[in-house]
Amino acid sequence: MQIFSADGELISQFGASKRIPLTIDEMPQQLVDALLATEDDRFYLHFGVDPIGLGRAVWGQIIGQNKGGASTITMQVARNFFLTREQTYIRKIREIFLAIHIESLLTKDEILELYMNKIELGHRSFGYGAAAQIYYGKDLSDLTLAQYAVLAGLPKAPSTLNPISSPKRAKERRSVVLQRMLSSGYITQAEYEEANSAPITAKRHGVEISLSAPYVAEMAHQKTVELFGTEQAYTSGYKVYTTVTAKLQRAAQDALVKNVHAYDQRHGYRGAVASIRSDYKRQLTEGLADGEELITPEPVIVEEAVAALANIEDYPLLYPAVITDVQEQSATAILADGYSTQLLWDDIKWARPFINDQRQGPPPKKAADIFALGDIVYLSEKASKVTTDEAIEETDADVASEEELALVDEPAAEETIVKYYRLNQLPEVSSTIVAISPDDGAIKALLGGYNFKQSQFNRATQAKRQVGSNIKPFIYSAAINKGFTLGTLVNDAPINKWDRSSGFVWRPKNSPENYAGPIRVRDALAQSKNVVAVRLLREVGLDNMINYLTRFGFEKSELPRNESLALGSASLTPLQVVTGFASFANGGYLVEPYVVERIEDNEGNIVYQAAPSYACDQDCSAFGEQIPEESEIAENAEQDESTAVDSTELAADSKIDPDQPLMADDEQVFTPLKRATHIISEENAFLMSQAMYSVIWGADWSASPGWQGTGFRGRVLKRHDIAGKTGTTNESKDAWFSGFSRRLAVTSWIGFDDHARKLGSTTLNTNLPKKDPDTGLNQITGSEFGAKSAQPPWIDFMAVALQDLDEEYIEQPADIVSIRIDKASGKLTRKTDRSTRWEYFRAESAPTDYVTVEEVTRDIFNEEDEDSLEEEEIF
Repeated sequence: MQIFSADGELISQFGASKRIPLTIDEMPQQLVDALLATEDDRFYLHFGVDPIGLGRAVWGQIIGQNKGGASTITMQVARNFFLTREQTYIRKIREIFLAIHIESLLTKDEILELYMNKIELGHRSFGYGAAAQIYYGKDLSDLTLAQYAVLAGLPKAPSTLNPISSPKRAKERRSVVLQRMLSSGYITQAEYEEANSAPITAKRHGVEISLSAPYVAEMAHQKTVELFGTEQAYTSGYKVYTTVTAKLQRAAQDALVKNVHAYDQRHGYRGAVASIRSDYKRQLTEGLADGEELITPEPVIVEEAVAALANIEDYPLLYPAVITDVQEQSATAILADGYSTQLLWDDIKWARPFINDQRQGPPPKKAADIFALGDIVYLSEKASKVTTDEAIEETDADVASEEELALVDEPAAEETIVKYYRLNQLPEVSSTIVAISPDDGAIKALLGGYNFKQSQFNRATQAKRQVGSNIKPFIYSAAINKGFTLGTLVNDAPINKWDRSSGFVWRPKNSPENYAGPIRVRDALAQSKNVVAVRLLREVGLDNMINYLTRFGFEKSELPRNESLALGSASLTPLQVVTGFASFANGGYLVEPYVVERIEDNEGNIVYQAAPSYACDQDCSAFGEQIPEESEIAENAEQDESTAVDSTELAADSKIDPDQPLMADDEQVFTPLKRATHIISEENAFLMSQAMYSVIWGADWSASPGWQGTGFRGRVLKRHDIAGKTGTTNESKDAWFSGFSRRLAVTSWIGFDDHARKLGSTTLNTNLPKKDPDTGLNQITGSEFGAKSAQPPWIDFMAVALQDLDEEYIEQPADIVSIRIDKASGKLTRKTDRSTRWEYFRAESAPTDYVTVEEVTRDIFNEEDEDSLEEEEIF
């Protein structure tokens, strides 16, 4: 089973065997020659059975000597496809008759092609294409004569003659193959001597993965096993095509890794993972015992460092290394492959000590504040250069400094790769990012954590975390559904609620604790006003609110039955959250996320085709097939299963009999389209997207105090067709940012797997610039929350994703009008100054009164509050 991206890049491979089918024209001639010389030199002359070879084998049996096997390549094909390996005369007779029959049906080249793709070659590889990857990590066409001879010698005994398990036997067998090639005239004496003297270079290689997406691969793997069962999924050679694209998956990977390291490093350096000079290290960190003298450590040599690193786990993008020398403001390190690198001050000066999640130690002044001789640390590669006699050619977007280039003492006579590294560490914080298409729910990119090797737990689909203010758009949507408008005034004032059963007062508070008094709904969401969300919940009613939120796919059992619901005390997975946000981008439809687009068998027949629900009205021609009339769904009503699919249930995800693939006359799979459930009105979705637009682009510096939306950092994208919402939970244990354009919805989350651990806070690191030279944004300090901790990877991801998406605004429904209102009152105004703005309303809900000198808000927003006895701060 192979897993691919939507654009055909290999993500992973599962199963008991590995195959890379090739045509006979793609088989290198030297390999064909080696195989024929070894297995069947008269292959193109006999009729499936070689009388000479058969006679020799029979005579050997009579005299009690092994004169070689009688099986031709055709006979081996017959055995491999149709028979067992039992050594009986009956089987051999059947093999002969089958071989003769095969020769009457297929050409010699077709038989040889079958053989070279079917033959078992050890280490779960079947066929020479797979064997080349397993043993040498290369395409078959890129191997040498010596390597072809090794592979050609494997059919006789792949388990005992393969170059990984038995390199000595493999070399002996290679000599036999080369000798037969020389005797048959396939190679010259010089070629024989060169190949025969070559070392055995094989080692275990995995499949050639071109796109890293292990969490996606595991989801696709589980789906395939669910559809076909374990045995069939693993042995049928299925090709599983996912919905993710290589560009977006790489963008998500880069964004998440960059942000996790940024968070981890600003909280401080936790020190070396180990030391090969442990006594010396102990003296430096704990001090000298009474009467103890400071040890003078022995120098670290390359062989010692390499041996020590063999026991240290490595991770993608993180490379273990041993510190072999510590200078004033630099250090020398040796990596696992023996490569020596210089760590300059700019690469290590960030490493102030980690004390706890809220505190960091003083910035280092010299390298000895960070390292000791023998420390085992993790490095990340930041740049590489190819040096030649004439020039130094840049090979990485990261440019090495003049100081780094000066470290290359002499120009190399030949091209040499010079790599540059910086100090890093394995992050303890977790994170996820998931992007889906609002049109049909196709998952376009997904990372379930920082590193699959570190943790296979898929946080995107399995981690239920408190969502904080990411819940507010759904709360506000319920209020809009209730009759509120973006211009409705709500009282932004403290709330105190007495709980008679506990004897405490619940007092939700804003973060920061600023209260503006009467505030319009749009501005309240843009500033993430907590008390406003609570007031809106009260107006809608708790039971009504819970029922409303279930429209977005949230389980009722996941929604707490108290007012903290308005502040995000519900625990949801990132995939649930992004699916809910997609409903605001697509006009109010609930799409169903899916990751497997189709599955093909080893002959290219489609055995499974996803049938997603599309976010479209009755005319879905933009997505292909017109939806059958009987599948139309009334707004806000559940889809009737009896009319959602036809009598063969083709509108559901289709598991097609692999022996009878479902084909239309034009050889294309036909799957009627489904329409997604319309959960909120188009007008509601439009108004909410407008409100979340203000989270990024909203600001009013004429107000007192002035304000801007909590997601203002998103303006760096310079796109006015994006919207979103920040989210931070109680004590900053979870940070979120969810946002969307018309064609892409994305959720980013960061937090610790240990629910008791907080994201904490940081102070200014004076060793680093106050402003990021790339973004111009200030160094992140203070408490961690959604805009600081979760929005940066969202921005980095969208910067790539939006390159291929034209600026597309969510279409304004016919029932929506735009009217100029007074900012302070939300009423109509004839002014056109900064005290006014254009606002969207449903036509029937638009204000009709003009602002007057004195304004009075509704009574429900002027309620008296009792004194506070206890505070809670989910925001």
